[in-house]
Amino acid sequence: MNIPRRSWIVAAPATISLCALALSGCASTSASGSGGTATGSGSSGVTAAKATSAADLGGMDALVKAAKAEGQLNVITLPRDWANYGTLMDDFAKKYGIKITDANPDGSSADEITAIKTLKSQPTAPDVVDVGQAFALSGTQEKLYAPYKVATWDKIPDSLKDADGNWFNDYGGYVSIGCDTARVTSCPTSLADLDKPEYKDKVALNGDPTKANAAFNAVWAAALANGGSFDNIQPGIDFFGKLKKDGVYVPVQATAATIQSGETPIVLDWDYLNAAKAEKVSTFKTVVPSDAKLPGYYAQAISAYAPHPAAARLWEEYLYSAEGQNGFLAGYARPAEMTAMTQDASIDKAAAAKLPAVDGTPTFPSQHQITKAKTTLTQNWSAAVS
Repeated sequence: MNIPRRSWIVAAPATISLCALALSGCASTSASGSGGTATGSGSSGVTAAKATSAADLGGMDALVKAAKAEGQLNVITLPRDWANYGTLMDDFAKKYGIKITDANPDGSSADEITAIKTLKSQPTAPDVVDVGQAFALSGTQEKLYAPYKVATWDKIPDSLKDADGNWFNDYGGYVSIGCDTARVTSCPTSLADLDKPEYKDKVALNGDPTKANAAFNAVWAAALANGGSFDNIQPGIDFFGKLKKDGVYVPVQATAATIQSGETPIVLDWDYLNAAKAEKVSTFKTVVPSDAKLPGYYAQAISAYAPHPAAARLWEEYLYSAEGQNGFLAGYARPAEMTAMTQDASIDKAAAAKLPAVDGTPTFPSQHQITKAKTTLTQNWSAAVS
């Protein structure tokens, strides 16, 4: 079965800080470095496949030259309407004259890992991946990634990257409530608000929470808002069970089409995905619930078997440049370098101002807690909402 990018095994790392999810208050203290000492044919005796920084190849101009010579970049599972990836891919291709092939855009993080393993000797193999945190960690353990540190490495908070450069978070967001103000007189601002008669037949998730990551996290956020914890997701399951019993929860996968039709006027999803829906439904507004602030991130990594290693590294340099990070921001996602860019005034202030407001300090589950919550949800969800 093909599980989409929203697969519930995509989760936030236990050590993520608030830094990249806020506009102020944190800065990275990491020291940059170039990593290993692989030898090859670069100006410093290093091939593109072994380069752990642009400096290993003689600098950014040399990296650009090598990437243009390859002329191709293979990405995988990047929906064009997800975090503004369509624009980012188009702009990169135009900027450097490098063709991008996006394989299986509606696939999963698991599909990305499988592709690295099964296609590693072929020219169609992925050069880079954008995966959930669980796969960033497991791929590192399996040595599937090539360590690399972008020029802006110091701008990425320590908690949002692997110290050796195997992976680095690129963007994130919060579980949020999206609401069509044209169809709902008074939109909910908290998860507790959802259990009101006025919202009957109006509340939906972005999919089945036993399979969809945002939906899974929405249930977990509901647990946090109803006396649960990262060790106890059951109150969230019970809450949705009550919403279903009261006729509030609609077991329909919410999309822009179901919002436009009025079938799902209230949707729980990542804030950057809900906010983007307003481009198709202008009356659709997004808030981060006041009683539960639950964030999550995705991570970039370069395949250790990339058929276009220079283009792969240039892609990462582009994504972590001010242009690339502001590109994610234009898609309503909170870029990893947001705090540092706010401090050095390279942030797109207009785009940042459009993000749903968040205050306070979010908390994060451990990998053990994530596994436990997934098991509990898988065992108990169907009975609760049937």
